Amino acid sequence: MKITEVTITSHEKVLRVEEPALGLTGFIAVHSTALGPAAGGLRMRPYADEAAALTDALRLSRGMTYKNAAAGLPLGGGKAVILGDPATKTPQMLEAFGRAIDTLEGRYWTAEDMGMSPADMAHVAAGTAYVAGLPDGEFASGDPSPITARGIFNAIRVTARHRLGTDDLSGRRVALQGLGHVGAYLAQMLHEAGARLVVTDMDPARVAQAVADFGAEAVPPEAILAVEADILAPCAVGAVLNESTIPALRVAAVAGGANNQLATPEDAARLQARGILYAPDFVANAGGIINVATEILRIADRETFVAEKLAAAEATLERILASAARSGRSPADLAEEIVDGLLARRAA
Repeated sequence: MKITEVTITSHEKVLRVEEPALGLTGFIAVHSTALGPAAGGLRMRPYADEAAALTDALRLSRGMTYKNAAAGLPLGGGKAVILGDPATKTPQMLEAFGRAIDTLEGRYWTAEDMGMSPADMAHVAAGTAYVAGLPDGEFASGDPSPITARGIFNAIRVTARHRLGTDDLSGRRVALQGLGHVGAYLAQMLHEAGARLVVTDMDPARVAQAVADFGAEAVPPEAILAVEADILAPCAVGAVLNESTIPALRVAAVAGGANNQLATPEDAARLQARGILYAPDFVANAGGIINVATEILRIADRETFVAEKLAAAEATLERILASAARSGRSPADLAEEIVDGLLARRAA
């Protein structure tokens, strides 16, 4: 296996991992360990090329620094990606990638992300001890998706209260982009809260299930960002909010689970100019890493820890949105400012 360091000035360490015999090419990006060991999931996607995969790893790892800091976790930010269709992954490939992670000697902890499962994490763990999200074991945290969805649901309610005047979602129309592990759990929670769902996903079977289970309205993937709704909940890939899509939005607010929803920092201002309230994604979707952190930090009382951290994340979003309302500034800018201040104080 060939492991090559890639020089990226914005990050502490970036590794390119290659094992042709196993069809393995990927990247490990450590953005910051200022608050503790970097933590962030491993995802596998059929990226267009290596440049796209590296860009995703860099953006996601930076996002994890902000997410972990905003959640009050003693963890830094990192992320790992493997190029390819998740259907082609093998135990040998995952174990080899685990050995690459192990070369960082605890500087980075991985966990489940897009295209991965707790069972996959068990294969990664055959190559390294620095794995969380395992299906079993003394501190195993398992599938983080239900906790991630719970945090996003809380964020949607907070955002609705600030933008719509009430956190009662009964009768509210929510456009949900993505029905993977997190999106499916979120759809159930929204349905139980009385929301009317408009959904899409690249997998028609997932859409059909949501229509059957929740009476959801289905739209093609390319139409979801132009749906008229109270709230848009992006729960798929990142960079969906950009200079092309923002003008087409017909919602009052955006609160979802996708990482890096804004394609550029300027997109926060674009949303603000249109009067669309944005719940910063790294605050709204922190539930997953909170759950995983119990395994990394060896927390015995996982339920209490998760409940307290979810409540704290909800309170943080409340403060950000209240401050945004008073100052007229973008919630995204305020959220990053808070974390930048925290990181600067730690570095001083």
